[in-house]
Amino acid sequence: MADKKPWHGVLVATSLPFNEDFSVNFDAYSNNIAWLAEQGCDGVTPNGSLGEYQSLTVEERDRVVRTAVEAAPAGFSVMPGVGAYSGLESKRHAQFAKDAGCEAVMALPPNSYRADERSILQHFELIASVGLAVTAYNNPIDTKVDLTPQLLAKLAHEGFIVGVKEFSGDVRRCYEVSELAPELDLMIGTDDTVLEVAIAGAKGWVSGYPQVFPKASIELYNAAIAGDLEKALPLYRQMHPVLRWDSKTEFIQAIKLGQEMIGHFAGVCRPPRQPLTAETEKIVREATQACIDAGLN
Repeated sequence: MADKKPWHGVLVATSLPFNEDFSVNFDAYSNNIAWLAEQGCDGVTPNGSLGEYQSLTVEERDRVVRTAVEAAPAGFSVMPGVGAYSGLESKRHAQFAKDAGCEAVMALPPNSYRADERSILQHFELIASVGLAVTAYNNPIDTKVDLTPQLLAKLAHEGFIVGVKEFSGDVRRCYEVSELAPELDLMIGTDDTVLEVAIAGAKGWVSGYPQVFPKASIELYNAAIAGDLEKALPLYRQMHPVLRWDSKTEFIQAIKLGQEMIGHFAGVCRPPRQPLTAETEKIVREATQACIDAGLN
């Protein structure tokens, strides 16, 4: 598509592989980026929640972005997450992304306290001042700030954001956002609402499970945005037992387990994240294996 922007299409929120000593395995990460591009994904979003960004040093975060950019082929987007406690820190990460050659970033609101509207507007203004396209990440479940449709409209009208990764799980909001800020691109944020948000007019999907089932995920996304329910709905029902784990507390561990099950090194999680309990692992493993046995890839 000639009008396709860097934040459009299937962008994978990449997990970050750690070795047993909790050091980052950058070679494995680079290989994963190249593989996702080969599978047909449109780009990646490193240093997001799935990338365990809060547990990384500044130097590690920079190297993650640099590794992704170096591994990405031409036309493959790298849209790093720049979430941080302060706007100045987020601005710093956005500047590094720009210097590394990225065209867009994904930004959480301030997430260390329940920021008021003025603080949120200034936060995104600081990030936007770098000169990159900014997609907001609304995740009121894991942060203390809810980017309501009204607030998103203000951010869009000020020119601070171009899109929003909507992770509230409330599909009703998608229609209100489109009404209040038609210039704002809607992005699917939760893997288990792909169909619903696609029907609402999504332009992209910041996704976790394409790291396990890339081709099936791309097929689902394309059918969903085309409104082809005859094709999308059966596939969506088939994949939903795994897709729903993207919205659960153990989403990183669940997706990494799936990566290991298809033969890709995913590694451990850094503390304070713990391994899956035996009971939870059994549920995730059985759901993932069912999709593998069904021929999804």
